[in-house]
Amino acid sequence: MKKQILALSLGVASLGAFAQKAELKAAEKAIKKQNFNEAISSLSAAEKLIANADDKYKSKFYYLKGQAFASKKDYKTAADAFNSLIAFEKKTGKNRYSNEAAPVLNKIIQDVSNKAIKIYNEGKDYKAAAENFYLTYQLSPKDTSFAYNAAVAATQAKDYDMALNYYNELKGIGYTGVETQYLATNIATGKVENLGSKSHRDLMVKSKQYTNPVDKKTDSKSATIVKNIALILKEQGKNEEAIAAMAEARKSNPKDLNLILNEAQLYIEMDRMDKFGELMNEAVSLDPNNPTLYYNLGVVNYNQGRIEDAKKHYEKAIELKPDYADAYMNLAVSVLDKDKAIVEEMNKNLSNFKKYDELALKQKEVYKEALPFLEKADSINRSIDTVKTLMNLYEVLEMSDKADEFRALYKSLK
Repeated sequence: MKKQILALSLGVASLGAFAQKAELKAAEKAIKKQNFNEAISSLSAAEKLIANADDKYKSKFYYLKGQAFASKKDYKTAADAFNSLIAFEKKTGKNRYSNEAAPVLNKIIQDVSNKAIKIYNEGKDYKAAAENFYLTYQLSPKDTSFAYNAAVAATQAKDYDMALNYYNELKGIGYTGVETQYLATNIATGKVENLGSKSHRDLMVKSKQYTNPVDKKTDSKSATIVKNIALILKEQGKNEEAIAAMAEARKSNPKDLNLILNEAQLYIEMDRMDKFGELMNEAVSLDPNNPTLYYNLGVVNYNQGRIEDAKKHYEKAIELKPDYADAYMNLAVSVLDKDKAIVEEMNKNLSNFKKYDELALKQKEVYKEALPFLEKADSINRSIDTVKTLMNLYEVLEMSDKADEFRALYKSLK
């Protein structure tokens, strides 16, 4: 009885091997005839038996499956098959089809990534762009930048659930996006250029066309990813989760200026200027020579009615950056804040000519104080706002020539 059972089991095994071989041959013939549906049907039958197949049949199965699905433009299934083939043959140490599969896989990855880039640049269907960027990442998991591109495109599409999934995956794999740029100065133009790779850069330097080779790391995108996760949560109305996400990120690096600024931006979005102010003060303590931080503190203090404190912060920003047009403009606005109370008093004293004239003189003094800051802002970065405000001030200050000049300017800018 035992011998009969053994003979039977051997017979089944032989039958299985024969069936595998037959189905694979049928799939191969169908692919040559470009009958890909028939090939896939044969491969589906073979797949049920492939677990116990010889290594050579497993390799051939993965290769044929990749070919068949690539021809059907089912790139995900095709790439999975090719990646399984390459991993399997690397494990067994026998290279039967990997060399033939690699260029096909690379072509698939290139086609999908090009499609994603094209759709994204057209700006019509960011969701489709996101899906293709993410598919590129799935096809080639080492190219993590495509997952980042997918998250950005999904955000553009306002598909926040999709974007959040992608950003959380990036966070989970520890994606930073840091790359090395291989820079050198073009001798002919004097411009610094990124030459793509170290070998190419070194070759260009050796050829005497470039000089001053420098390796430069790009900034990490970790803080941006956390910020975007928080902003998406906020967009979904999950404010507490957004704050928690930012707080979690800052635990690992509490002195990261970018994270502080991103959290501060989140509080602006929530209209919580008190918390924004706290974080800006913290940021200033870490980077005391950053004019933008002082400018933002000026904005916070002005919005909270602390006008003198706002002026001090704008003045500090200007001290650090003498051509800071916005700081000059806001400094002028802070000075002109006194005008509100004066105008109210003037309106109350329309029949009291003596009092009205006293207030008018007081108003002119305020305008004279603000004038140099406005003129400086206009000289650095002229806009319709600076021109209109100066036109009004010149009129009140009875500076007729200037008023006429800026009235003409204002009309030309409207």
